[in-house]
Amino acid sequence: MKTALIIEEVPSFREYLKTKLEDNNIEAILAINGLDGITKLRNTIPDLLIIDYNLNRQGCMEILKQKRASAGLAPIPVIVTAQQLDQKKILELVPYNVKKVFSKPIKIDALFTTTQELLGVTFAIDTSPGIVEVHVNEDIIFVEITEGLNRDKLDLLRYKITELMELYQIRVPKVIIMISGFSLKPSDAPNLVKLLNNVLRASQAAQRNIRILTKDDFLKNFIKEQKEYKDIEVVSKLQYALDGLLKELNKVENGEKQAVLMGDKVLSAGESKGESIQLRFDGEVRFSLEEVKESLHGLSIAAVDDDETIRELIKHTFSGFDIDLSFFPDGAEFTESLDNAKYDLILLDIVMPRADGFAVLRELSYRNINVPVIILSAVSQRDTVIRAFQMGIKSYLTKPLKPAEIFKKALEILKVNF
Repeated sequence: MKTALIIEEVPSFREYLKTKLEDNNIEAILAINGLDGITKLRNTIPDLLIIDYNLNRQGCMEILKQKRASAGLAPIPVIVTAQQLDQKKILELVPYNVKKVFSKPIKIDALFTTTQELLGVTFAIDTSPGIVEVHVNEDIIFVEITEGLNRDKLDLLRYKITELMELYQIRVPKVIIMISGFSLKPSDAPNLVKLLNNVLRASQAAQRNIRILTKDDFLKNFIKEQKEYKDIEVVSKLQYALDGLLKELNKVENGEKQAVLMGDKVLSAGESKGESIQLRFDGEVRFSLEEVKESLHGLSIAAVDDDETIRELIKHTFSGFDIDLSFFPDGAEFTESLDNAKYDLILLDIVMPRADGFAVLRELSYRNINVPVIILSAVSQRDTVIRAFQMGIKSYLTKPLKPAEIFKKALEILKVNF
């Protein structure tokens, strides 16, 4: 049996890879950080090493250097995953038998194809189209599915939801599943069952707290005909989904969070629970803000806001981190920078001179630049929030803001989202 060592600090991705490898008769050995990884590399001598570039405690390059110095370990092929690496850093990996570098969010089918080629095995890979994204706003889990129902990505969804529930410590889960960009047919029924069961299993949400947002007639009829999903509501507009979940929230939580989850602020991040954050990534390990510095090492963030106070707040939020921060007082100056700069994350205001936030979003779409965007805005009208989500943003945070809110949301998107 072939063996693969996975050195990865994101538990959901780590466990997902383990499951998929073992489903294809490959033994998966897991390491939770660099120090754990180098020990297991020496003790097991795997047939393949899959390693995250941004590791804590002992970095990827340090592990690769030690691996290269050992005659028994040097020949092992390596797959590197990373948020984003420039050409210089990629070239630095070449001498260490790195066969492929995958940027996050990772194309799962491409990763599995490379894995089976390097190990000389045959994988059961779903090559059908499908994009699955998950994010959290105000304790509502948004699941966005476009292009198709790819089974491998639906499996990944289960781990992703579990990760976000731990990160945000969601007590009463509420889920909106948004399906668009493709038409469903009877042959999709098994994958629909997989989607719904994975969401229910991972979130543990009551069916009355799940909404499906779609205009697809087959999906509407499918849910209506399935008795086991009789309490899941299908809606055609996001407003209906949100209104329904707010009503259910008031029933379940007896109005405890009504002051936070009111009307136009429903899609905002809500109130933070203080400046000191403990981020829980699995049942055994907790990381403080200090301990996640290495995971954000070398990333590039653009802050586009005409408010100097907000720019200073962002600067304070990421102070002490090795992050390349670029500041722009308006949308026009930012879009001009896109000819020569690449970003891992964009923090964007809506109301600005010269070019507002929506103009920036249109320009990003026109240029086909797929960079995650977090809106930071004092505008909280529901129509504006929904319009921003429809234009592809990842999150909408309502001013006034605290550093902890911005950091936690950025970490979710940069570190947890894959």
